[in-house]
Amino acid sequence: MTQQAISGANFIGGQWLPAASGATFESVNPADPGQIVGTFPDSAADDVHAAVDGLVKTGPEWAATPPERRARILEAAADHLESRAPQLIEEMIREEGKTRAEATMEVGRTPMNLRFYAAEAVRSGGSTYPAAGNTLVYTVREPVGCVGAITPWNFPLNIPSRKIGPALAAGNTVLFKPSEITPLMGQRLVEALLAGGLPTGAIALVQGGGVAGAAVAADDRVDAVTFTGSTDVGHAIHQQVGPQRRAQLEMGGKNPTVVLGDADIEMAAATVVKGAFGLSGQACTGTSRLIVVDEIHDALVYAVVARAEKLVVGSGLDSDVTMGPLASAAQLNKYREYVAAGLAEGAVLRTPEPAMDDRAGFFARPVVFTDATPDMRIVREEIFGPVLAVQRARDHAEALELANATRFGMSAAIITRDLQRAMDFAHQSQTGLVKINQPTTGMAMNAPFGGYKASSTQTFKEQAGDSMMQFYQSEKTIYLTPSG
Repeated sequence: MTQQAISGANFIGGQWLPAASGATFESVNPADPGQIVGTFPDSAADDVHAAVDGLVKTGPEWAATPPERRARILEAAADHLESRAPQLIEEMIREEGKTRAEATMEVGRTPMNLRFYAAEAVRSGGSTYPAAGNTLVYTVREPVGCVGAITPWNFPLNIPSRKIGPALAAGNTVLFKPSEITPLMGQRLVEALLAGGLPTGAIALVQGGGVAGAAVAADDRVDAVTFTGSTDVGHAIHQQVGPQRRAQLEMGGKNPTVVLGDADIEMAAATVVKGAFGLSGQACTGTSRLIVVDEIHDALVYAVVARAEKLVVGSGLDSDVTMGPLASAAQLNKYREYVAAGLAEGAVLRTPEPAMDDRAGFFARPVVFTDATPDMRIVREEIFGPVLAVQRARDHAEALELANATRFGMSAAIITRDLQRAMDFAHQSQTGLVKINQPTTGMAMNAPFGGYKASSTQTFKEQAGDSMMQFYQSEKTIYLTPSG
């Protein structure tokens, strides 16, 4: 069925507008790049500055909005998303390349996120402290101001909702710059918030690529920047923001799964394949390294390869497909580069060598390399594609050492029946997230999310937890002594 292309727009100053320059870019279906999903504004610094102008003017009014009303708006936006779930699932598959199961999960979770943050709007408060005499010392939490949210394409509704939801709940205005790969999903989220009753001056949407994203971080009227994406871009944002503004950065990963000798082979293989090849390997928490002790290495590799070869690659619109395309031509080229690097550096390819796919689309087969060593690029660098590097370890101690031998620290997993070794791994793993007998992917919406080392700024956790709302609020201490 032929789908009509969407004509997208920026949302600035309460109006849907083109880019000031008139420039546009196209979003395409990664399973069929000849199919245009939509045409969107290719924004520049002028568009970003205009958006901030409007948000600064309307910021005090939204900050003064009662928290109960902010909560009702987020709840109503969640209702709107739920009412349009079938449409959003189809659009997400066409724009991002997810399988139907993956898109259904994300579209279902996003309204839950907004409801979670709606509750935070009415429960976030200050504290009182003991003081001498009749003095009252207490704190109040106030909105930071204008929050810039720069989000990736791999979870184009879920991740933005985890940033925009708490920002609005706390009374901030939001400047939203979604990925240029998934602009339609960004527009749909803003449409849902407006349909839920969000004042038009409380949010701005600026579409475009790196130029627009850099302008968001560079405008010093943007009081806080929350970003999820690559480590290199995150470091550039951190330098741009400087010490007087806030940055919350969730960046890359090179996530290991360690499998010990007492593990059930088939359970371990299923867990590894889900973590490595779910979302076509395009998750910051995805399993990129498999570290296996000698005694079960060969058996586990055989089981992993067998399961990987059974994955059905194709368009997520097809019911039998279990792995969709990569999201863009750039991702496909990167995948091919790393497969070539693995072969050139001496890793052993255990899955069939990926051939140039003669279908239109950014399709890639799952790849499993063994005999991977710490100096190889496929072990050191984030690939963000369906490439798994397998490393041998003599024992649990060496496996832990190999797992930590990376500049990244997002997620790690261990598969074992030995609770003592599992807990030892959990406490010694240099990662912000540890999974025991689970894939490195898949996190609870009500638990803190964030990495260590080059995977995060480590200053504020995202998603949930005691510190979640603190990024979006400034805390003021007040001393009160009655006159006379």
